[in-house]
Amino acid sequence: MLVDFDTLNNESRVWVYQSNRTISKEETGEIELKIKDFLITWTAHGNDLEASFIIKYGRFIIISLNESTAKATGCSIDSSVRFIQGLEEQYNINLLDKMNVSYRHGEFIAYKPLIEFKKMIKNRSISKKTIVFNNLINNKSEFLNNWEVPIEESWHSRFFN
Repeated sequence: MLVDFDTLNNESRVWVYQSNRTISKEETGEIELKIKDFLITWTAHGNDLEASFIIKYGRFIIISLNESTAKATGCSIDSSVRFIQGLEEQYNINLLDKMNVSYRHGEFIAYKPLIEFKKMIKNRSISKKTIVFNNLINNKSEFLNNWEVPIEESWHSRFFN
């Protein structure tokens, strides 16, 4: 069951899928329709899942699920991953590779492999104040408060040691 993202409670589970490239406005419109169609029919053991999504900065697909009404199961999570894999294939984008980092570079969102990102830290091309996207968040509250943070406030800070 598709609901408005703002109506989901702060404990709602969140999955962040980061794109390796900017998704065009045309693609965004198409992807939004596909996600809506998927979420309308997304179930777990026959129970409708109360879910929503947003696409941020043309780079991130955020899907959220109110698990107080029905929890995601292995099968429902598998179906969502297959759905995301279908988007990857259709739009020639990478959404599931967790070994990459997105960060703010001025007004732009930059995307680097983790190895390159570590080198940039070592070379001081990036500071502890650089804003990164912490895609390891688990719920809507963390998304709202801890998703876009300075490196020094994220798991990325360990690369400065």
